[in-house]
Amino acid sequence: MRIIGLTGGIGCGKSEAGRRFSENGIPVLDADEIAHELIAPGGAAEQAVLDALGGDILVRGRIDRARVAEKVFGHPERLERLNAIMHPLVGMEIGRRCAALAEAGHGTAVVEAALLAEQGRRDDYLQGLILVLCAETDRVNWLVALRHLDREEALRRIRAQTPPERKIPCADWIIHNDGSLQHLYDQVDAIAKAIREADK
Repeated sequence: MRIIGLTGGIGCGKSEAGRRFSENGIPVLDADEIAHELIAPGGAAEQAVLDALGGDILVRGRIDRARVAEKVFGHPERLERLNAIMHPLVGMEIGRRCAALAEAGHGTAVVEAALLAEQGRRDDYLQGLILVLCAETDRVNWLVALRHLDREEALRRIRAQTPPERKIPCADWIIHNDGSLQHLYDQVDAIAKAIREADK
C-alpha cells in the first residue's frame, strides 16, 4: 500500500482537502482525530498525558484539548514531553489502520497531519506528500471565525509551527488554497485522479 501525507499549517484548509479526498474514494486517516481518541477516557495515552501535564487539563472527566493547547503552546519542554507520548502511539495506530485498509483492497491511504516533513525531508514511511498552502492573513481569519481564537492567539499558534513554505522542497503536490472552495476542490480532484490512476 502507498501512504501519502497531507500536511500544512494550522488554518490552511488541509482538513477540508482531506474531506474531499475521502469523497473521491481515497481513505484518509486524520492524525489529530486519532490523537483525540487516544486521550479519550480509557484511551492508550490518557494516563501518560495526565501524568505529564497535570489533572487541571480535565473538564468533566475528559482531557480538554483547549487546556492542553494552553499548557503546551509557548512551553517547548512541555510540548516535547507531550509529543514523546503521542507520536509513537499515533504512528502505531496509523500503521494498524493502514494494514487493515490494505487488507480491504485499498491501494493508497492519505495520512493528514500537521507535523509531517518537519525535519526538511519527507518522512520515511510516506511514498508521497501533498502540501496545502494558504496566506497567513487568511489562516488568521479562519481561526478567528471558526475556532473562536482572538487574533493574537491565532498568530501565536501559526508561528509556533514550522512555516509551511519550508516544506515545499519535500512536496510532490502543492495545493494553493487562495481562492474559492471549488478552487480547492478542483486541485484535490486532480490529485485524487492521479492517485487512482497510479493504483490501477
